[in-house]
Amino acid sequence: MAQPVRDNGGMAVLDQISWIVVGYAVLVALAAGFAAFRWRERPPWLDSMSWMLEFLAGLRAVAGLGLLLSGERPDELGAHLGYLVVSVCVVPLALGQVAEDRGAWSAGVVAVAAVAVAVISVRLVQTR
Repeated sequence: MAQPVRDNGGMAVLDQISWIVVGYAVLVALAAGFAAFRWRERPPWLDSMSWMLEFLAGLRAVAGLGLLLSGERPDELGAHLGYLVVSVCVVPLALGQVAEDRGAWSAGVVAVAAVAVAVISVRLVQTR
């Protein structure tokens, strides 16, 4: 006898994107920590990795807003919307603050921003 298939709808897709964002954010944080330790300055490729993380967070935000507009509602709508908005704002704010500084501390700021995006992404999964 076949088991009934549970339809998670679009939220399952949003969860998958969120876990990809978490994994990539951890990678960026580790790379930033290594760059701060090894080279004592922020390498240009770390900026590229950070903007890719921002792109993934933006993709997740667009997908999340699309789900909300299609009628799917998470359990905690306010927190869910807040996490979507904040996850897109963290990386540009961090990179803007260290735009002129290429030192080890600037790589640390990128690492902290990446960890923040990872934590926000996990919370986003939990608020559905």
